[in-house]
Amino acid sequence: MDHQPHTTGHLDRAALALATLGPVGRMPGAPGTWGSAAALLLAPWVFMPLPLAWRLGLLALILGVGTWAAARAGGILGQEDPGCVVVDELLGQWTAFAPFHLSGWSPATPWELLALFGLFRFFDILKPWPIRAVERSVPGGLGVMLDDLVAGLCAAGAFFFIRLFL
Repeated sequence: MDHQPHTTGHLDRAALALATLGPVGRMPGAPGTWGSAAALLLAPWVFMPLPLAWRLGLLALILGVGTWAAARAGGILGQEDPGCVVVDELLGQWTAFAPFHLSGWSPATPWELLALFGLFRFFDILKPWPIRAVERSVPGGLGVMLDDLVAGLCAAGAFFFIRLFL
C-alpha cells in the first residue's frame, strides 16, 4: 500500500493529481484496472472523436506530462512505480484505441471498446516481451509510461488481427 505523500508545494500536489488521475489511482482494489476503466469511459467523448493527428499529439502530450508526473510522484511516495500512479494506464489504453478510426476500423460498438480494454489489461498485467524488456530497461517516470505505451501498441495489433480474421 502506498504511504501518505509528503508534498512540499503546488507542483508536488499537481504531479500527484495528474499521476493518480485525481481520485482514480486511490480507489480500492486494482488501481491499474480503475485507471484503464476511466480511460475507457472518457475515450468516446474526449479521445475517439479527434482526428488521428490530434490523437497522436494528445498521446505525446500525455507521455510528456505523465513522465514528469510519474517521476515526481514516485519521488514523493518513495517508490519508482507506485501502484496509485495510473496516468500510464490512460496513455496505454488510449494508445490501444488510437488507430481504430481510419478506413472503417473505428470501434463501432461498446463490445469492441471492451475487447480493446481487455486486450490492453492482458498485455499490461502479463507483460510479455517486449513490454517486460521496456519495463526493466527504462528507469524512472519514462519507464513507467513506456511499458504501458508498448502494451497499448500490442493490444491494438492483436485487435487488428482479431478483427481481420473474424
